[in-house]
Amino acid sequence: MNQEKFLRYRQEYPEFYYRKVEMEEQEEFYLFRYFFEIPTLKEFHPTIKIWKKEIKNQDQEYIFYLAYQIGLVELLSYWKCTCSPKIIVEAGSLEEKQIAWLSKLYYWGLGEFRYVNGISCEMSSWVEIESRGTTKEVSLSYEGKGNLIAIGGGKDSAVSLEILKNEENTCFMINPKGPGIECMKIAGYEDYLSVERKIDPELLALNDQGFLNGHTPFSALVAFLSYLCAYLTGRKYIVLSNEGSANEATVLGTNINHQYSKTYEFESDFDWYAKIYFHLDIEYFSMLRCLNELEIAMIFAHYPKYHQAFKSCNVGSKEMPWKWCCHCPKCLFVFLILSPFLKKEELLSIFGENLYEKEELLPTFLELLGYAERKPFECVGTTGEVRYAVMQAMKEYKDTYLLKYYQEHYPLEETIDYTKAFNEEHHIPPHHLALVKEELQKYVS
Repeated sequence: MNQEKFLRYRQEYPEFYYRKVEMEEQEEFYLFRYFFEIPTLKEFHPTIKIWKKEIKNQDQEYIFYLAYQIGLVELLSYWKCTCSPKIIVEAGSLEEKQIAWLSKLYYWGLGEFRYVNGISCEMSSWVEIESRGTTKEVSLSYEGKGNLIAIGGGKDSAVSLEILKNEENTCFMINPKGPGIECMKIAGYEDYLSVERKIDPELLALNDQGFLNGHTPFSALVAFLSYLCAYLTGRKYIVLSNEGSANEATVLGTNINHQYSKTYEFESDFDWYAKIYFHLDIEYFSMLRCLNELEIAMIFAHYPKYHQAFKSCNVGSKEMPWKWCCHCPKCLFVFLILSPFLKKEELLSIFGENLYEKEELLPTFLELLGYAERKPFECVGTTGEVRYAVMQAMKEYKDTYLLKYYQEHYPLEETIDYTKAFNEEHHIPPHHLALVKEELQKYVS
């Protein structure tokens, strides 16, 4: 695999620098430009632009402070090219506890990256973080109210939008695409806070040259960005739509999880970090953490107004318009998790074809069921939920290729009723939790 390349790059490029961040304020937006460097290889200057809609708070020093913090996660996309053994932060200062926190994120957030690239490295030697900068302490009085809701365009954020439809809300999206905008409009929102993140083309050039590449913890970047957006819009609650199912490892029996930065563990870690270093009374949590993917699908099935609008296929997101490709693990997972709750004609009207009939999806099907070394590296539910969903779909789809194969080769196990499960590990505030429970009870028989 890439272990030899990994060791060679670490020797050739021993240091990665986070030089600085620059902030530019225009009438319509804030622009943050980051300066990263791998000496003797490349300099990188990615940008993040936040459009000024529904802005209420604009303390320049505090905005700049959070922009610096965002760079501590943004840098991972560039550092991973060489996995330099030392990251030197000149843009600001870091305490020892911050360094320990970041070291954990950098290691487990890149767990999939290491696995796919065949990289073996212990956490203790993964990366050394050295702080050489200074940071000015910023003290603010702040009283937020209402919710900042992160919108992605899939079924989960649509469920959060519906549950919170009578609350005071602001929607926000990173690099907005059609399904997210359409779902938001269906929910009754015309305006939203838009964040535009631009990758430096120099990174793409290195990828083309064969430098190390792979998955980074994007949801961790969402967490940091959402805190700045919550401050700008005067919101008290940052509402994500990550479910309890995200806690299950992708590589079964390990801690390697495609969804690491969507887990309860990361959510708890970020809650601690924000309280210590961001200094404002803003709460970050997942509205759906108490539910699993199957329960969310059950609820979403009762929202037909979103059924033609929502999309969560990553392959299809690269096309215009965004579509379901019907060949990838994400498409198959969403198809099967909805199959117990929608009539066949309703499900086929969403996807355009019956994915249970696609023979080429058999390896993916077995991965989702847990009959392989790992699940697909996608945001999918637990193997238990998948097996339960398939069992419930047997009446309608038992004569399809995938379900016949399942019946002929694997035991049809009795499983717990995942539509009646409830995850008690969450950070959902009491008022929001009551709303989730009320919505769930409408559909539990």
